[in-house]
Amino acid sequence: MNLHGLSSIKSKTSKRVGRGIGSGLGKTSGRGTKGQKSRSGGKVRVGFEGGQMPLIQRVPKLKGFKSRRPKNQVVNLSDLNQFSGKVTKEKLLEKGIIENTKLPVKVLANGKLDKAVEVSVEHISEKAEKEIVKKGGKVNKLAKRQSTKDRKNEKTE
Repeated sequence: MNLHGLSSIKSKTSKRVGRGIGSGLGKTSGRGTKGQKSRSGGKVRVGFEGGQMPLIQRVPKLKGFKSRRPKNQVVNLSDLNQFSGKVTKEKLLEKGIIENTKLPVKVLANGKLDKAVEVSVEHISEKAEKEIVKKGGKVNKLAKRQSTKDRKNEKTE
């Protein structure tokens, strides 16, 4: 098969404009009356919005975005050795392990735990939880702050 042997796919004939009012495309030839698009050579460039600030200029120029989701404050198992009994966010703040009690805290399984402690935080890794329970401690997961997206999903269900 060669290119010159292929049959033409084009089946629609082009519109014959400007051939009298009886054709339906006479006089203004389907361009309407007046205005930039009715003139010969009257084209608007891609993205032109009639003098309004174009979308491409309205959007922010910097890459990425700033997430509104709070970052977890990381606490390692070895940090919990400083405490005895109950470990709360307030106690972690006093020792200078975390910077803010309003942000969520996550306990990770880095380091070794020497004693039994009762931990109350929002997030904890599975490995860290197993280690705390193995040493005779307890884990209390605090309720996470609900995002607006989660609240909307609850209403629909």
